[in-house]
Amino acid sequence: MFRSILCPIDPTEPGLEQKALAVAKLLAEAGEAAITLLAVVPDMPAMAAEYLPADFHKTQMAETRATLDSIAAKSGLPQERVKTRVRIGRPYHEILEEAQACHADLIVMASHKPRLATYLLGSNAAHVVRHATCSVMALRPEAD
Repeated sequence: MFRSILCPIDPTEPGLEQKALAVAKLLAEAGEAAITLLAVVPDMPAMAAEYLPADFHKTQMAETRATLDSIAAKSGLPQERVKTRVRIGRPYHEILEEAQACHADLIVMASHKPRLATYLLGSNAAHVVRHATCSVMALRPEAD
């Protein structure tokens, strides 16, 4: 079925990843696929970066990696089949780049509840769906 599944996770939205990870796990177990958990630390504009501590990105990367490692450990999948990756940049761009790098044949990601800005600018999930070279499963949030 699938050999490599990319599951982007937003560590700033705790709990949002649960549905996507559950689906990715189910699909991975069916075909013994590997899962790559990805988090993207947003790149700071140069104007903002000068007001941040010099080690800001290093600290963000370490904290994000720790969060992903914890999620991977709790996933219930064999450790050898789950990898974590942290990138810096625009989320949709880095998701697409990582999908290429890990030869993903499926991206499973949670989609935020639509907001006005999403309609005007487009969401990360929408960008990924439009531009990915592999299949994408975007999971909508539960209705209120």
